[in-house]
Amino acid sequence: MRKFRTLDEFEEEYFRKHPEEIDDYLTEIFQEYAEDNDSGALLASLRVVARVRGISEIAEQTGMTRRGLQKALSSNGNPRLENVNSIMKALGYCLTPQKIMPPAAE
Repeated sequence: MRKFRTLDEFEEEYFRKHPEEIDDYLTEIFQEYAEDNDSGALLASLRVVARVRGISEIAEQTGMTRRGLQKALSSNGNPRLENVNSIMKALGYCLTPQKIMPPAAE
């Protein structure tokens, strides 16, 4: 039986070849999350970036086990905010608020 590659595998390969695009990717996934609240999609995207940067290294920097990090970033994961913040710091980013412009009055 033929094994098909997943979208995550394609994304991971792409970002290994184009690491300079990770910044824009992270900005985009957080903007999408702000609009649709799809935490599963956000966690899947963070998982891809963590794999590109090295799961073991990220786990060590966050004080989590490798398995704990993978579980937190799984589709069934429900990480606490401090876990997400630690992961983002380990990736070299911080969580900062961005003011949302109110919709224009008609």
